[in-house]
Amino acid sequence: MATNVHKVFVSYHHANDQKYRDEFENILIDSGISVVKSVQMGDIDPNLSTETIRQKIRDEYLRDSTVTVVLIGKETWKRKHVDLEIGSSIRQTKYNSRSGLLGILIPTHPSYNTGSYQKCVIPPRLHDNAKCDYAKVYNWNTNPSSIQDWIHDAFEERTKTNPDNSYTSFKNNRSGDNWC
Repeated sequence: MATNVHKVFVSYHHANDQKYRDEFENILIDSGISVVKSVQMGDIDPNLSTETIRQKIRDEYLRDSTVTVVLIGKETWKRKHVDLEIGSSIRQTKYNSRSGLLGILIPTHPSYNTGSYQKCVIPPRLHDNAKCDYAKVYNWNTNPSSIQDWIHDAFEERTKTNPDNSYTSFKNNRSGDNWC
């Protein structure tokens, strides 16, 4: 197991997947292997402009994080804030270095434990980064050693591969069965 402590930002669908976010945080905290951060419901006014929300996420929540973990449930791909959090995480700025990125398919996702994932039902920006090898997507696992290895690998990869941040940012939450 890697012994490095990383500051992990967790992006997820708040209404649907809070249970898995809490369990994930407990796994990391109980093991003493990572510091966990995320935007909580009500932290950011949803009526702010997309650019103001993006700036607040980057400057107030991602500032000192080193890896962003996206917990992927069946509707996570629809969430505007998830898209903004991923996009902000992988952007190198004057004051913030980019974070490593990984996704974890939680048991509510239709591709969980199938051996692969359906690209159209994970966040598109995460898919683009998995495609260019900046990010990896794993199945839910409660083994602290495996999770720490994933996090450390994402941390290391952030300086070896250029991320793909070209997907057009969400202006609103999405609906439907998939994005493609």
